[in-house]
Amino acid sequence: MPEPEKITADGLVALRAEIEQLESEGRAQMAVRIKAARELGDLKENAEYHIAKEDQAHLETKIKRLNQRLRAARVVEDDSDPDIVGFGSSVAVVDEASGRALDLTLVGPTEADLKSGRLSFESPVAQALVGARAGDTVTVETPGGDRRYRVERVG
Repeated sequence: MPEPEKITADGLVALRAEIEQLESEGRAQMAVRIKAARELGDLKENAEYHIAKEDQAHLETKIKRLNQRLRAARVVEDDSDPDIVGFGSSVAVVDEASGRALDLTLVGPTEADLKSGRLSFESPVAQALVGARAGDTVTVETPGGDRRYRVERVG
């Protein structure tokens, strides 16, 4: 049995929606592609058909992996002090070296998406932020040297 995977409630909803979309629309679109490719003639030398079948295998593998994640997912609610950074917290920080402001939410590793401000709870930056409060400064060791982040807001 796989280890439980921490996930936020929103992450669980998004995971279920992605599986539903792939199992319904994704499979339906794949069936249309395979049917169209099959109509092009001899299957032995039909590149479109072979590509569509390979894409179908990738789709089914993705669905299988997402379902495995879903079975292992355990929603973790942030029941700690709302003024302290923890799993599921939203936090506004400023990189002291660059002055760049970041709005981050600490989430499970599989729902992380830095472009959307969703930072893996397992990342070094998140681990440094855990337990911090607004006004605190945390230091993160990076290959390029230490980075300091000032916590502006939690919650």
